Amino acid sequence: MNPITVHCQNLKKQFADFTAVADLSFTVSRGELLALVGPSGCGKTTALRLMAGFERLDAGRVTIDDQLVDDGQTAVPPEKRRVGMVFQDYAIFPHLSVADNVAFGLPGGRKRNPQRVGEMLTFVGLEGLGERMPHELSGGQQQRVALARALAPEPAVLLLDEPFSNLDAALRREVRGEVRALLRRSGVTSVFVTHDQEEALFMGDQVAVMRGGRLEQMGPPEVVFHQPRTRFVAEFLGSADFVPGTAVTNGVETPLGLLPQLVSAPPGAALEVAVRPDDIFLYTDGEGEDGRLPPNGRVLDRQFLGIAYLYAIGLPDGTTVHSWQPHTVNVPLGTAVRVGFRHQHSFSCFYHGIAC
Repeated sequence: MNPITVHCQNLKKQFADFTAVADLSFTVSRGELLALVGPSGCGKTTALRLMAGFERLDAGRVTIDDQLVDDGQTAVPPEKRRVGMVFQDYAIFPHLSVADNVAFGLPGGRKRNPQRVGEMLTFVGLEGLGERMPHELSGGQQQRVALARALAPEPAVLLLDEPFSNLDAALRREVRGEVRALLRRSGVTSVFVTHDQEEALFMGDQVAVMRGGRLEQMGPPEVVFHQPRTRFVAEFLGSADFVPGTAVTNGVETPLGLLPQLVSAPPGAALEVAVRPDDIFLYTDGEGEDGRLPPNGRVLDRQFLGIAYLYAIGLPDGTTVHSWQPHTVNVPLGTAVRVGFRHQHSFSCFYHGIAC
């Protein structure tokens, strides 16, 4: 196992009567990228600022590269924590050239570190652009300047606070792919804050989902997505519907039929089953994996998404589920359909909001 670069233990931060971070603990291994994700106000940016030293802890401990930087009593100033920071608005100095921006955090600036500046410009794909001014660059290039400046002093950890939020959707997808590749190549330990679930799953080696200042779940993106520990995580990470169910000896009885998946809840317990659009089959003629069974739903809505349709199907009990279908499956509104579980998938069931 790689050594731990960042260790946050029982962090707490209060602003007046608002608890921004409450008993937050996690570690980040060397060379790993942790994506901190959650809704607005969940405490993720405050956690980042506590690591950077821009905010002081009320309680807890932050250790970076084996150095205790804050324990709620004494704190190492931000400039001595070996932390690099990339902000939402990049914070590039408009009056400095690209090369001077990159050199800003280096001792002696550009004149004493021309080789390092050149190395960083080449590393982020901006070789030959050092004399340009920031306004002469595209948004994606400005992002790379900010990244080069943060990496130039060789920080122990790089902190990124929603760095793509100012980019349009198409450029955002392009730039985040570039940034992820650059971070992989650099080997720097990184903590990346975002409210975008797709972005967190794409960027992170580990994903930490926050809610109300606390950590709901942390793990590899595939695990957190497919094995959510709480109803909140299932709902937040991707589009999930919740189908009511009752625990029985051989699975869970639901409006979609029996889900033959054993649960730890007692027989007769009221459960919720999280289903995503790719979990639900849809047939109009009684054929398919559910055999010749009568319709059990009706198409309430559909969205054409180019490569697929997203159907909303109303069930007799009032529940609505969604189903992805190929663009060739064109079902009119109001059509009676048969829907059910794709049994080759694994489903998350929740008892009082906790996975069971």
